[in-house]
Amino acid sequence: MNEITVLTGAGISTESGIPDFRGPNGLWTRYPDFQKLVDIDHYLADPEIRRRSWGFRRDNPAWTAEPNPAHLALVELERAGRLGRIITQNIDGLHQRAGSDPGLVLELHGNMFGAMCTGCGARTTLRQALDRIDAGETDPACLDCGAILKTTTVMFGESLDAGVLTAAAEAARNCRTFIAIGTSLQVHPAAALPAIAFDAGARLIVVNGEPTPYDELADEVIREPIGAAVPALLTRIRG
Repeated sequence: MNEITVLTGAGISTESGIPDFRGPNGLWTRYPDFQKLVDIDHYLADPEIRRRSWGFRRDNPAWTAEPNPAHLALVELERAGRLGRIITQNIDGLHQRAGSDPGLVLELHGNMFGAMCTGCGARTTLRQALDRIDAGETDPACLDCGAILKTTTVMFGESLDAGVLTAAAEAARNCRTFIAIGTSLQVHPAAALPAIAFDAGARLIVVNGEPTPYDELADEVIREPIGAAVPALLTRIRG
């Protein structure tokens, strides 16, 4: 049994300069039609949506963002032999950049730094796709089959990778402590993971700036800023 499984959401990366979605300064708050850029049906149907989506990816602060103390504290937990898995809803790669073992990180929503064909599934990097746009292509197509390209993120309307989801549920079921950090716990299936852990007898800790549906079930709820709260929590857990 894994001792600790951690679920992270957008809130863990806001102190690295990456905006969340639902917060007061979140992307959906500031840009009401933002969801269209990450909705597969809108994306496939509208070349203008694709153009805007590529532009959003190009300008994403994740390109230059640095891991913050919360990411680094999880690396220390791993090195102490106490961490089983990190399950993340984020696509920014900051856990790996901080030094977390990529084999322990389950990216529920994929990763923004790759690109793939919606037709034949051929893969390339996002940088290569953006280079083609910079060279004059407004809507780069797959070089193998000509179909539409998208990033290797799971858009709204797409299914999560079944293998990743199965591994995440197993990590939740087989831990002694489940810590949810910086996530509203409103988006399924990720939102079901704390329930899986709780039902299996795990201790549940929620670290989030806003209330979540699991606060009443949690053994501990922490509202402090994540960059300070997570290192303090994990230091306390490690003893």
